Amino acid sequence: MRKILIPTDFSENAMNAIRYALELFKYEKSIFYIMHAYADEVYDHDALVSREILEELKEIVKNSCIVELKDTLKIIDQISPNPRHEYRVIPAFGTLIDEANAIVDSENIDVLIMGTKGKRNDQNLTFGSNTLQVLKYVKCPVLAIPSGYKWEQPKNVLFPADYFLPYKRRELKLVSTLTKSFRSTVHLLHVSKHEKISIRQEDNKAFLKECLFDTDIKSHTMASDTLTEAINNFVESHKIDFLILVNSRHSYLENILYQSTIDKIGLHIKIPFLTMQNLQRY
Repeated sequence: MRKILIPTDFSENAMNAIRYALELFKYEKSIFYIMHAYADEVYDHDALVSREILEELKEIVKNSCIVELKDTLKIIDQISPNPRHEYRVIPAFGTLIDEANAIVDSENIDVLIMGTKGKRNDQNLTFGSNTLQVLKYVKCPVLAIPSGYKWEQPKNVLFPADYFLPYKRRELKLVSTLTKSFRSTVHLLHVSKHEKISIRQEDNKAFLKECLFDTDIKSHTMASDTLTEAINNFVESHKIDFLILVNSRHSYLENILYQSTIDKIGLHIKIPFLTMQNLQRY
């Protein structure tokens, strides 16, 4: 049984991410946890002028949240009445990161899915602030869906890999299941000016291929000044419709996530973007 966590702020971007998730896992028995963290709505509320009304306000916001979550389920039932899917709604008084990590741990979540942006939908940014926080701090795979991205089967998947670190078998199994369902081709891209790799890299590459044994894999080596340039060029030239990056200590992804803004890097992500968290859960 696949377990999927979807935080929502009830925006169109959030609903778009839900639609994508329903299609992506339409062949799998899955439980979808639809969660809304509402602590900020309480603390930033105009009516919160004294501590005496805090509990009353928490109840009001929670009830409103429950209504919106139920409305979301009605929409889901209309667009995807899938007997393989179960749904659980979670109104959570807490921050998005804390509540997401708590659910990830308690329910053993396989993947968190959300839009790259929320209600603000700033067109000048690749990721909204909430998505960046989730990519940084939630310790499970995260799939971000760009604003307005319409469902397409992931036929060409790009997986840049330097093969220096071993991968988590469970996360690779997630990739294997998805790519098998849609008969995707996984393009392993090694960006280097040298064709030869070390024995450690050979072993890690072999493990990766072992975990993706029933997937169509194509290996590529590309010489490029930066990984960003290589990714952008490869996405364009090979009609990539799904990107996978691994987040680990001192990795390319960790470096760009901790820039003051990811957009300074020039990584133009207009396709679904899966982050595999090769980090220990706290």
